This record gives sequence, C-alpha cells and structure tokens, in this order.
Amino acid sequence: MSQDLEEKAVAYLRRLERADWPGARAMCSASATVWHNDGKGDSTIDENMAGMASQVDAIESMRYDVTRQFSRPGEVLQQHVLHVTMKDGARFDMRAAVYFGFADGLITRIEEYAALPGGSGD
Repeated sequence: MSQDLEEKAVAYLRRLERADWPGARAMCSASATVWHNDGKGDSTIDENMAGMASQVDAIESMRYDVTRQFSRPGEVLQQHVLHVTMKDGARFDMRAAVYFGFADGLITRIEEYAALPGGSGD
C-alpha cells in the first residue's frame, strides 16, 4: 500500500514534467490543498496548477529527481531536486522536501518546503 502511494507521488510529478495538467489534476481530490514555504498560505490544487501553467511557456524542460522517499499509510514524504532548463538556455536546480497526503488513493494535501535557486541550500 505505501509503495503504491510512493509510485503515485512520482507519477504526479511526471505529469507535471509534461505539463499534463488534466492528468495531474485527476490524481487529486476535489478539495485538495497546497502549501508552499513562501508565506502565502494554502491554495487550492486548481490555483496551484494555474500558477504552474502560467510559467511553463518559458521552460524548455524540467525533471524531478526523487532522492529519498518515506511513507506510511496515507502519507508520503520525499526529497527531490527539480532540474529546469529555460528556453533562453538558463538552468537551475531547486531542492525540495514534499509531503503528500492521500485519501481513497487521491492526493488531498501537498506541502512543499523548497530552497529557491540562488538561496541557502542551493
């Protein structure tokens, strides 16, 4: 069961890499929420995906490399590095720890603690 949730967390990220917003959204509950350590508080999954979609035009490619995962029933905690190449050739890596909460096989909560490129931890 926990392995299945770990695979679902990775499958969600793979959909984001391809800008498959409908596919990623289908993996989430209707009331899923997202929190980032940017001080803005919670957002809905739809608000979060709209924000990502608005930035994708400038991105040539992005890849999530999962470096560590831990799970227990209904939860996955992972560390990953997001590698981004922009269309202008710029590249950056962003390290993050992400919590995924699940219910009935769907993502209900995402909490992302990210070190912004150029900041501490980069």
